[in-house]
Amino acid sequence: MLDYETKYYNQNIKLIAGVDEAGRGPLAGPVCVAAVIMPYDKNEIIEEINDSKKLTEKKREKLFDLIIEKAISYKIVLINEKIIDEINILNATKLGMKQAIEGLSVKPELVLIDAVPLDLNIKNESIIKGDAKCYNIAAASILAKVTRDRLMVELDQKYPNYNFKKHKGYGTKEHIENLKKFGKCEIHRNSFIKKFISNE
Repeated sequence: MLDYETKYYNQNIKLIAGVDEAGRGPLAGPVCVAAVIMPYDKNEIIEEINDSKKLTEKKREKLFDLIIEKAISYKIVLINEKIIDEINILNATKLGMKQAIEGLSVKPELVLIDAVPLDLNIKNESIIKGDAKCYNIAAASILAKVTRDRLMVELDQKYPNYNFKKHKGYGTKEHIENLKKFGKCEIHRNSFIKKFISNE
């Protein structure tokens, strides 16, 4: 997981930010983006960090707190469903990524991004499946996933008809059935749900 960081550290680049998102695919809720600069120190490395999708919810929750405790700097950004509908999910993701990078209290020397190429004024590299290959991106993936999941659990209390706490807004069979039964709510992405309900 540290191959990319090691390569750049050997070039004397020390402040490396990882950037990733959670929630590009769901029918409801925001896309969540995190940027994080983790220390590159063998005493500070969190061995269990991995792609958030490969970890259990309990493990992600534990790592979330550890990452925040050890991070040199981190920033988490939510881009809501209205902006997603307005500018599309890819552009909403890019917007969130730029806001997260700009929101870091320490300016990175290098930004490593999961899959999405960004036009930045900082040296950067886009890595396909970066959350499974790169330590800082994996750390960002955990921050984004846990933040978004927690939010969707909260929103479930406001919109109990859809069971957001279970599927987190993704297009599961249950979610689509409830969408057809109850119609949309305020946090549904109109551009994502039009194929499921006819009055869009």
